[in-house]
Amino acid sequence: MNMDKTVFAIVGTGMMASGLGTLTAGHGYKTYILARKMERAEACEKVIYDNFMQMVAHGLMEQEQLEQCMEYLVFTTDYSEMADAQMAFECVSEAKDMKYSVYQLLEEYCPDLKAIGSVSSSIVPNELIKGAGKYANRILVTHPFNPPYLVPFFEMCAADKTDPSVVIYVKDILLALDRKPVVLKKPTPGFIGNRLQFALWRECLALVEEGVCMPEDVDACLAYSFCPRYTSIGIFQHFDQGGLELNAAVCRNTWPVLSSRTEIPEFMKDLMEKGYMGAKSPSKRGFYDWNGVDMKAYAEKVSEPYWKFCNWDFLRKESE
Repeated sequence: MNMDKTVFAIVGTGMMASGLGTLTAGHGYKTYILARKMERAEACEKVIYDNFMQMVAHGLMEQEQLEQCMEYLVFTTDYSEMADAQMAFECVSEAKDMKYSVYQLLEEYCPDLKAIGSVSSSIVPNELIKGAGKYANRILVTHPFNPPYLVPFFEMCAADKTDPSVVIYVKDILLALDRKPVVLKKPTPGFIGNRLQFALWRECLALVEEGVCMPEDVDACLAYSFCPRYTSIGIFQHFDQGGLELNAAVCRNTWPVLSSRTEIPEFMKDLMEKGYMGAKSPSKRGFYDWNGVDMKAYAEKVSEPYWKFCNWDFLRKESE
């Protein structure tokens, strides 16, 4: 597929939208970002600029390249200005009515649109298409992980009515953006990533609730035992190497004691009642006390494992 002339439209200005704008503009593609208010557009533009400045700081691009990438961005509050867009990412909040409104406006003002990818992490695609009309067969979930310009994994999930050619088109787009998309065979709440993440999270909470260990002990286990391995190989590859017979024996011994709870534990409720809602709350406390922590340095620590994936070409030129 010739991606050289693809024009993107990103609806929204939050973390996912700014991350996707960084990704598409960084690859040299004209990208509209639709904001409800220009103040939000300006804030989003600053975030994208800062994202590129991180890349400059890591030696991945030059200041001149940064300025070139910023030129590919067009911020607007008017859907009609995005008439030539071919691929849209819907990045609004997890409210169906809001998403439905976006789809209807895209149908009205974007006649060249070939696909609409929703970044929804919880609404299955068959629900999403209920709010669409003539573009219902062009909608699918394209769920990334933050920040999508660094984290290459995308979960794709089509609705029953999604045209198979749309799935192929969007997958090709994500591959051209140096992403690692996978296509789910059928929808499931949480898709792949969140099901795995929250299955692990439930067990982490259970270990603390049962008095086995403290939160920092769980974090130390994850940081210094098996998690680093899974950044280079997958879990199925891992257990294939260990042997299925051994794996089956460990499963029989451990599965009966794993948590099956469906409510958050009391100790977590207690923290929330005290106003300890996490690092971004007024108390700056949650499972940890974040007061006095250099959050800029912490954010860099969070991003550090993903910089190795940021090896795409920032000098892509528009076709003559």
